[in-house]
Amino acid sequence: MSLTAHRRSAAPIQTASDKMGPWQATALVVGSIVGVGIFSLPYSLASYGPISLVAMGIASVGAIALAVVFAGLSRRLPASGGPYAYARTAFGNTWGFANAWSYWITAWAGNAAIAVGWVYYVEHFINKGGNTTVSILIVLAGLWIPAAVNLTGVRNLSAFQVITTVLKFVPLIFMATVGLFCISTANFTPWNTSGDTTSSALGGAAAICLFSFLGVEVAAVAASKVRNPEHNVPRATLGGTLASAAVYMLSLVAVFGILPSTALAEDSNKASYASAANDIFGGAWSGNLVAALVIISGIGALNGWTMICAEMPLAAAKDGLFPKVFGHESSRGMPSVGIIASTALASVAVVISYAGASGATVFTTLVLMTGITAAVPYAFSALAQLVWRFRDGHVTSTALLVRDAFAAIAGLGLSVAFIYYSRNVSDDWYVVWGPFLMTAGAFVLGIPVYLLQRKHMTEPADVPPYK
Repeated sequence: MSLTAHRRSAAPIQTASDKMGPWQATALVVGSIVGVGIFSLPYSLASYGPISLVAMGIASVGAIALAVVFAGLSRRLPASGGPYAYARTAFGNTWGFANAWSYWITAWAGNAAIAVGWVYYVEHFINKGGNTTVSILIVLAGLWIPAAVNLTGVRNLSAFQVITTVLKFVPLIFMATVGLFCISTANFTPWNTSGDTTSSALGGAAAICLFSFLGVEVAAVAASKVRNPEHNVPRATLGGTLASAAVYMLSLVAVFGILPSTALAEDSNKASYASAANDIFGGAWSGNLVAALVIISGIGALNGWTMICAEMPLAAAKDGLFPKVFGHESSRGMPSVGIIASTALASVAVVISYAGASGATVFTTLVLMTGITAAVPYAFSALAQLVWRFRDGHVTSTALLVRDAFAAIAGLGLSVAFIYYSRNVSDDWYVVWGPFLMTAGAFVLGIPVYLLQRKHMTEPADVPPYK
């Protein structure tokens, strides 16, 4: 038997039953979008005030536009890697590597941010004094438990994702329905508490809101793990994004209407949704229940994102753009090296970020960093859609061409805007520019990897026709 044949026979084989169906794929999208970002968002947005609701509306429109872009691209090119595959096919290996590296940073740094926000709700029960060492240990547990679940295989991962997705919607739907009847219009003034102009406040708040929508593309990234991806990936992408946007907008209106911005900014209200529930019922039990459900939500999001952390390097390694070790799959069909390496990097990011900074600053810095690194592949995906659709000409109706072009232009514009506004609010320059400094450091680490891999890169395939 040849060495190639031996490798093929030893490779894990995934049957259709081991892959995600439409409901599991939608749960992956919703579960990855709805983590703890939305539950920690009111605390992070408190410095901007209720104007943040408009910013969330802008971010929602942008997320839906991006969902339309990814749905269209995944029909044309249902390849594992999503944004990376689109950028590489459209613009070549160099830009493909840059997008893969950028998105990989998004995935593991985003996991770090989710875990930090998750701690707000864990500390609703323990470590109420906010001891930094204990906080770090809790964050690390939140990162490595989902990594262990991922290593057991797609079937367990999918079941875990569906259960946590159902449970995480409970506090959001409650706040988006019952909470709306408990708001006080007086809490929506003053409208802008940031001290900045309206446009600056909207831009800064929208950049933070973008983090809550990271995940619109995850079904496309994990296309190889989805049954019938050319049909199920677009449906999961659009359906999951629309459902998330609806509950986001309504529940955030309720929280800002129940608690004034001055109260939301207090450390005691880091767990904003739990505080709002307590305010509605006048006791601690409801807040405890909401906090427990958010903890489950966070673990579910970390579970989904841990898989995405490894899927991008896996796809890039198979094309020779990432080191070959990232292309290794365990006997359970999981990219174990990518899972472990990504979780380790997220752990390092958490420890570094906590050094000399408060939990709120750590969370916001990591959020903005992931916004920058996500906006890069989002922008290139939108560019790929524009280039390909105009090359297609009128292979479809004018209405479809206009729809795809409008969505791509909106996604591109918002991606650029999110990068521009991804700055912290602080008097210290290193805090203000912290997200850019951390992003630059992470990109610099990719330079030697690119130089080493150049001779191993395969040529991208031709652009498939529009479907």
